This record gives sequence, structure tokens and C-alpha cells, in this order.
Amino acid sequence: MVKEGGIKGLWRGNGINVLKIAPESAIKFMAYEQAKRIIRNNSTRDLSIYERFVAGSIAGGVSQTIIYPLEVLKTRLALRKTGQYYGIFDAAKKIYRREGLKSFYRGYIPNLLGIIPYAGIDLAVYETLKNYYMHHESNTGNPGVLLLLTCGTVSSTCGQIASYPLALVRTRLQAQAILTSPEHAQSMTMMGVIRTIIAREGFFGLYRGITPNFMKVAPAVSISYVVYERCRQTLGVNMT
Repeated sequence: MVKEGGIKGLWRGNGINVLKIAPESAIKFMAYEQAKRIIRNNSTRDLSIYERFVAGSIAGGVSQTIIYPLEVLKTRLALRKTGQYYGIFDAAKKIYRREGLKSFYRGYIPNLLGIIPYAGIDLAVYETLKNYYMHHESNTGNPGVLLLLTCGTVSSTCGQIASYPLALVRTRLQAQAILTSPEHAQSMTMMGVIRTIIAREGFFGLYRGITPNFMKVAPAVSISYVVYERCRQTLGVNMT
């Protein structure tokens, strides 16, 4: 990667990634809180981990559905060759002209099937661990940064283990148009990609790349939870 595009090549697609993550996180947390209110049905009881899982799954599905075209653009920009695109809008225009509107939703089904368990497990485990510590181990009203980082790391790790194969399939489908001919890319399906990976690489091929993904997602998700909690406290908003 460094030989092909220099050090800057390691940050390819990061502009669209930053542009994507803001609305994605905001929508996810908003949908999560609204889903919990609906499940609680005006009561003050604590939700079970299963109910939090359902709320988190709904939140993940809503946020990913809204921002998914940006997810596709991020993957294409990250995998582009030097000089292939000159920015986000140039990439969107060229992809649309070459492949049509459907290309911006390529890999949507495996992505949705993957984000439902990931977001559900991530949010449910995070909040369950945090609330358990706050109720049984802590005498203060606000959790510390180390606690939030630990809860976020554990929750994101659990979510990644459960959903990574579908995330890999989603990325393969998004990248098909630049890795193969457009005609062949149109014929690729979720199950076709899964069968191909297992046939060529075995079952554990579905987890190829999970180590750098852990190295990226665990700190990213943990930091996002810390920032979210601190912003919530600053604004005086209580989680339901």
C-alpha cells in the first residue's frame, strides 16, 4: 500500500469515513434511546440484556440503512488506485455512471444481517456491564474513563466475533466492481461469496482480517462511548 500510494495511501477513504461516522453514530444512539422507550412502555423498570439487544439491533439497522451509500463510497475510495478518483463527489459520479444507483446498495443485505447482531450485542453488553458496575461496585454517579473504555472494548469485541463474517462478505461485494469485471460483479450474491470463501480458504477464511479489525474497532468504539457519555453529562441528558 505504501509503495503504490505513499504514506497517505494508508488514509485513503478516511475523509468519507469521518463524514459517515457522525450521522451514523448520532442516528444509532438516538434510535437506541427511542427503541428502549418503546420497549419500556412508559415504565421505569430496568431493561433486560435481551431487550437491550433488540433495541440495539433496531438502532443499528436504522443507522446503517440511512448512511449505507456512504459505506459503499468509503470502501471504493479505500481500495481505489492512485488517480482513479479525485474526491468523494467524483467517485460518486463515476460509480453512478458506470454501475447505476443499485451499486450504492451492493452488499446491503449481508451488511444488515451483520449489523443487527453487532449493534445489538455491542450496545447491550456495553450498557449491561456499565450498569452492573455502577449499581454494585461504584459509589459515584458518573463512570470513569477507564470503566467506559473497558466496557466498550469488551462489547465491541463480542459484537465483532458474532458479525465479522457478514462484514467480510459485505466488503467483498462492495469491492467486486473494481476487483472483477462489471458483468461478473453483477452476478455475485451473498451466498455465492460465502461459498467461494469457504471453498478457497476454508471456514476460517470468513474471519480473515479480523485481527487488524479488532485493533481498529476496539479503540474506536471505546473512545466513541467515552465521548458520548461525556457529551451526555455535559448536556445534562440522562440515558433511559
